[in-house]
Amino acid sequence: MKKRECKNAGIELSSLGTGCWAFGGGEYWGDQNQKDASDVVHASVDLSINYFDTAEAYNEGRSESSLGEAMKGIPRDRMVIGTKVSPSNCYRDTLIEHCEASLKRLQTDYIDIYMVHWPVHPHSIRHFTKESRIIENTPTMDEALESLRLLKQQGKIRHFGVSNFSTNRLNKLSQEEIAVNELPYNLLCRAVEYDTLPHCAENGIGVIGYMALLQGILADIYPTFADIPVWQRRTRHFNSKNTKECRHGEEGAEEVTGAALNEIRRISRESGLPMADLAIKWILENPAITCTLVGSRNVGELESNVKSVSKPLSRDIKDELDRVTLPVMKKLGNHFDYYESAENDRTL
Repeated sequence: MKKRECKNAGIELSSLGTGCWAFGGGEYWGDQNQKDASDVVHASVDLSINYFDTAEAYNEGRSESSLGEAMKGIPRDRMVIGTKVSPSNCYRDTLIEHCEASLKRLQTDYIDIYMVHWPVHPHSIRHFTKESRIIENTPTMDEALESLRLLKQQGKIRHFGVSNFSTNRLNKLSQEEIAVNELPYNLLCRAVEYDTLPHCAENGIGVIGYMALLQGILADIYPTFADIPVWQRRTRHFNSKNTKECRHGEEGAEEVTGAALNEIRRISRESGLPMADLAIKWILENPAITCTLVGSRNVGELESNVKSVSKPLSRDIKDELDRVTLPVMKKLGNHFDYYESAENDRTL
């Protein structure tokens, strides 16, 4: 497992990271057996994966608690733990309290990378709380940074970063302090290529990619759009009129998305590589990506994901995948909040 450096922080992450959102079980992903979660974490370390990603918002803290249980018996220096604080909890003292709560759930003395989960502004915060006192008197990113610096000074966190921050948001920060920016990136979600990925590379900010398989859609487990569960059909790729759970209100990009999926399936057949392998390999061909996350519900899934990075993608296949997915990138534009309309993009 190759490692890539986050230049500002001077730390190396495995090119493949273990995403822990499903850990602890919840409404979105369903139940998750703790033994399976623990086995995945231990097998990840055995397979030279060192980065593990969670958040206080994942399953109401149960993801962090589950990862904390799963970490038992593993030397702490073999793991790089990243977790996130919700933007609604970014008041100075509140952030510190929430970091300490995350430390307790994770059963660790320090967090390697502590991230602000989404930009700190009212529209973003509405997705984390309905409390009017917070929405009408939101915390500020300056408050968050003050607390993050203090936590780093105290040794409770080693580095801090952000998640879902566009170039516009990054430009408002002292970027040499930012270790990472966690961003959605896959064959059908390429908006960060417009300017955010190049900007991070130029400023030494590591990039942790999430949604590598677009929540299963790029794993070729859904033959048609109708087979995709409604929770995974809420992105701007799909017409909001056809899925009541959608909140973006747009017509979507179903025609170009369907065409791209058919072309990816064709390339998969012709190359003899499973669609999920193609998707993961393609991401890692981009040198601006430090680490891409994959969620594995059991060791079998983990081993399959790790196998995909054993050999690089050929240049010809990479170029072909670029070509067939470019129409989706153009249709969706420079907006990587895939759950909101372009007009209401929370990352801007």
